[in-house]
Amino acid sequence: MKCEHCTRKVSGRGLASVPSRGKGEFHKLADAKIFLSDCLACDSCVTAEEGVQLSQQNAKDFFRVLNLNKKCDTSKHKVLVVSVCPQSLPYFAAKFNLSVTEASRRLCGFLKSLGVHYVFDTTIAADFSILESQKEFVRRYRQHSEEERTLPMLTSACPGWVRYAERVLGRPITAHLCTAKSPQQVMGSLVKDYFARQQVRGGFPICPGWSQRFGWATLSPKAGSKQTRMECWCSNLSPEKIFHVIVAPCYDKKLEALQEGSLPTLHGSRGTDCVLTSGEIAQIMEQGDLSVKDAAIDTLFGDLKEDKVTRHDGASSDGHLAHIFRHAAKELFNEDVEEVTYRALRNKDFQEVTLEKNGEVVLRFAVAYGFRNIQNMILKLKKGKFPYHFVEVLACAGGCLNGRGQAQTPEGHADKALLRQMEGIYADIPVRRPESSAHVQGLYQEWLEGINSPKAREVLHTTYQSQERGAHSLDIKW
Repeated sequence: MKCEHCTRKVSGRGLASVPSRGKGEFHKLADAKIFLSDCLACDSCVTAEEGVQLSQQNAKDFFRVLNLNKKCDTSKHKVLVVSVCPQSLPYFAAKFNLSVTEASRRLCGFLKSLGVHYVFDTTIAADFSILESQKEFVRRYRQHSEEERTLPMLTSACPGWVRYAERVLGRPITAHLCTAKSPQQVMGSLVKDYFARQQVRGGFPICPGWSQRFGWATLSPKAGSKQTRMECWCSNLSPEKIFHVIVAPCYDKKLEALQEGSLPTLHGSRGTDCVLTSGEIAQIMEQGDLSVKDAAIDTLFGDLKEDKVTRHDGASSDGHLAHIFRHAAKELFNEDVEEVTYRALRNKDFQEVTLEKNGEVVLRFAVAYGFRNIQNMILKLKKGKFPYHFVEVLACAGGCLNGRGQAQTPEGHADKALLRQMEGIYADIPVRRPESSAHVQGLYQEWLEGINSPKAREVLHTTYQSQERGAHSLDIKW
């Protein structure tokens, strides 16, 4: 979607030469710089400096690190970690005619054949985002009054929507944003803080020569592997020595990576160094060697691998609404909700879910996808005529699966046939409730020093910047 104010392109999609890698040489790869029609965080909110930084978030940056790791200068070597969003996997499955499990293993094997050390799934980060959102909603519901209007709570997992709220709407709308960090932001902390700290206890695949610089010893090559395993005996892996890449379905995630504040535990390093869209990765795969050996997705817990692909309970997203609705129904009204029933209202991208007790609606939730629905929501909210307690807000019409970074035709339009196939694949992925993850509960204690600790608040929550805007902020026609 493109607003009428967006008449100037930030940049075109140029072509970038990627260094040769012998057999399966990569030729010309698109820089995937962002058009304002791609970027849903509009109204001139991308500064010139951010535009330059965005232009560097492409395959060239990824290959730059891969190539530096092959050089003899170990001071420039980095541990290369790629984290994949669950909404990207159906795209790879549909595009390459694979099951979602096969697609996951093929993608992991291909990335490791390039020189990536670890490939993670961001579902565990979404667990934290959802769990923290659940607690925050219950707190807001109990505190809400005419004097202190803490509702509705609006989700904060979509960077395009959050950017629009901060740069265009300002207060009082940003006061309704959930303070829980997005899955991408949480994943950055998991990789650059928790994962980095764990390396003192275990090992990670890396190139020979680092032992002299960082104090590692005990090289033990894996059978049949070109990589080596080096055990750490002296100190944690420094966050700045990790290059963390997110594979995501939309371009707005690139903006989010630039906005990520640095926690003290990250020593000035951003949680995410580079975001590549699913389409950019698919382009690299199409020009590479897909006959590589498949590999299971890694986990943050030593040599343990992800044995199956799971998702959260959303038709095309991480499913904040469904999980928060069930939690609130149980916590506030002692009602067990197994099946969440959606009712379409204005269109398929604006639907509501309600809970009735004694003939009265006690919970009224909604999903609002796409800026047409978002604008209507904001207008009603400002007029005091918005009856909802909670809204899952996503900038992309159709949700995350329909992100502009995947399922696009060469002309830049949504590939509807491919999207329908992706929706079917995503629906068939088993749902995992975040409360059921023993790993997450363990991380709360081991990494965050308790569920409601000051460190958990610092790592898992954020604040929002609001700019005072003119009266025409809501006059934009989407």
